[in-house]
Amino acid sequence: MTPYQLIAKKISDSESLEDLAEGLEHILSGGYGVCEDGELYSIRHLVAKVNGLTIEIYSNEHPPPHFHVKGGGINVSFSIEDCSLLNGKINRNDEKLIEWWHKQGKNQLIEIWNSE
Repeated sequence: MTPYQLIAKKISDSESLEDLAEGLEHILSGGYGVCEDGELYSIRHLVAKVNGLTIEIYSNEHPPPHFHVKGGGINVSFSIEDCSLLNGKINRNDEKLIEWWHKQGKNQLIEIWNSE
């Protein structure tokens, strides 16, 4: 049984409104979406979460391949290919740190994007 089937089963087996609400909270906060055919799917891959900072890659998202960095006053996205800033504003020092991090982990980011 897939993780999505397990979620659907848990919700359909709910015996109380509280259980149903927990199921809804899980899918609303867990980074899920619904395909055209009605199947549940994961819309993001959490690459890392450290000290309130999250790095995420969303599946089924528009090209070019990219990752999001959020937290600590930062909400930006960068290209996986060359770490160019695609969206958001960030101070130059933080941007340089992310560029350095990207250089070290680019291959892993590409693998994660391709696995989504």
